[in-house]
Amino acid sequence: MLFEDTYRTINKVSEGIFKDRGSKFIALAYPVVSESEAKQKLSEVRKKFHDACHHCFAYRIGYDKMLWRANDDGEPSGTAGKPIFNQIQSKDLTNILIIVVRYFGGTLLGVPGLINAYKTASQEALNNAVIITKTVNDVYEVNYDYPAMNDVMKIVKDKGLEIISTDFAIKCKVIFKVRKNDSSTVYESLKKNFSLKIIYLRTE
Repeated sequence: MLFEDTYRTINKVSEGIFKDRGSKFIALAYPVVSESEAKQKLSEVRKKFHDACHHCFAYRIGYDKMLWRANDDGEPSGTAGKPIFNQIQSKDLTNILIIVVRYFGGTLLGVPGLINAYKTASQEALNNAVIITKTVNDVYEVNYDYPAMNDVMKIVKDKGLEIISTDFAIKCKVIFKVRKNDSSTVYESLKKNFSLKIIYLRTE
């Protein structure tokens, strides 16, 4: 049984704007790969738009889509973070952060108006984004003696592996990534050479 080894995300920042009764909602969608990166982007946006009333956001991170958060930042509960997050879900996206900055226009929009505003601004940002499909990859480190170089490089070439880094000395090291569904086949090919030390590093 094959693992679902692809996911959808965006390739660069995109923006959407929505206005209602004087209030202005600026949505910014960012590709992010970690919670710390999402927090850093949020901090940058808060500084840039320091005069705004609210900086509401939602994010989802990880190829398994398990890490997520939605925040209303002072708006009535469920009127901002959730509508933003629902747009992420509707496009089946991950590794993404959407921040919606609100400038208050003097007229209260009410719960339905707020939900619509945060939803529409987020929708606009995603409509302006380029959505891409990426693969889930396993990353391995292989340690070997110099005489095994040809065997290792042949497997790297034959399997079309993406090399992240190499160290060719008396004791050699190569770090590569392989698509999740091809991971076990590559691992077995390398394991046939008993002189190799194969270390699984991470999945990304």
